[in-house]
Amino acid sequence: MSSNAVSIHHNAALLSVVEVTAPVEVTSDMIDDRLATVLKRLRLPKRLLQRVAGVRVRRMWEEPQDYINGAAQAGVKALAEAGISPDSIGLLINTSVTRSQLEPAVSAQIHNTMGLASSATNFDITNACLGFVNGMDLAATLIDARQIDYAVVVAGEDAKNVQEATVENLLSDKTTRDNFMQQFASLTLGSGAAAAVLGPADRHPEGHRILRGVTRAGTSYHNLCHGNHDGMYTDSGALLENGLELVMDAWNDTPADWNWQNMDRYITHQVSQMHTDAIIKSAGLDRKKIPTTFPELGNIGPAALPITLARELETLKVGDRVLTMGVGSGLNVAMLEIEW
Repeated sequence: MSSNAVSIHHNAALLSVVEVTAPVEVTSDMIDDRLATVLKRLRLPKRLLQRVAGVRVRRMWEEPQDYINGAAQAGVKALAEAGISPDSIGLLINTSVTRSQLEPAVSAQIHNTMGLASSATNFDITNACLGFVNGMDLAATLIDARQIDYAVVVAGEDAKNVQEATVENLLSDKTTRDNFMQQFASLTLGSGAAAAVLGPADRHPEGHRILRGVTRAGTSYHNLCHGNHDGMYTDSGALLENGLELVMDAWNDTPADWNWQNMDRYITHQVSQMHTDAIIKSAGLDRKKIPTTFPELGNIGPAALPITLARELETLKVGDRVLTMGVGSGLNVAMLEIEW
C-alpha cells in the first residue's frame, strides 16, 4: 500500500462526539403525497423511499441559516462534554456540504457563533459525505505534530432547498421514469448537525485513541453524482457498484495485523438499506455490529457518520474497536479506526 493512502496516529484522541437534531419531521409518506400525480402518471408504486432506501423519516431545520446555528450549537455542546475551554481550541474545521454562499467560508460564521478565540484557525473541508472523517484525520495529524492542542470538527447540513427543488423538478409534465430515478436519492436526504472534539491522548487517558486510517480515490467516477441547490442527479446503480469496489480495494489492501474484520462496531455513512446490505455482504460483516440511523434521519451527508457514532456512545465500552467508514461522491473512500 502507498504510504500516501495510510495515516498512522500516535497521540490523538476523540474526547467527545455529539449531535443536534433538526426539529421538523418530514415523513416519506408526506413526500409521496406531494408526488402523487407524477407517481400515478409514471405508474410508480408508493412507498418507494421506504421499500428501496429504507428511509421512513428525515428531519429539516425551520429557517435557512439554522444549519450554521446547529453546527455551532453542536460545537459548544461537544466542548462542554469534553470539558475543554473554548479558548483552548487551536482549530475549527467545518466539513459541511451545505453552504449558502461561496464566500466567506462557513467555518467563519460557526467560529463567530461559537465565540472561539481569534487564535483558533478555521476553514472548511468539503469532500461530499466523507468530510467529517477527513476532518478528524487532519485534526489528529496536527495534534500528533503538536501544531495544535485541541480541535473541533463540525458539520451542519440542510437538505431542504435541494429536496424542495427536487419535488418541483419531478412534478414537471416532462419527467420520465429515468428522470425520476436520477433524482430519487435527493428525496432520501435529511438535515442535522454534529461535532467532535479531539485532543492529545497523553493528557486525556479517558479519551478514545485515534489509531489509523486509509483512503482511496476513484476519481474517474466523478460524474456519477452531481448536486447543487437546484437538485441532485445520481446514477445510483453505478455509484453503488463502483463505490463498493473502491471500498473493498482499500479494505483488502490494509495490513493483516490491522485486523479490521473483527471490529466491535462499524460506523458507516448512512445512505440506504441497499448500500448497508451491500457492504455487509462484500466485507462479510456482522449486521449486528453496524448501527443504522437512515430510517429515522435519512442521509445527512457528512453529519450522518458522527451522528450515528454519537448514538452508539452508551453501548461502547473501554477497549472496543470502532471503524468509521464511508464513500463520498467523487468517488472517494475513507476509513478511520478509533479505540474506545
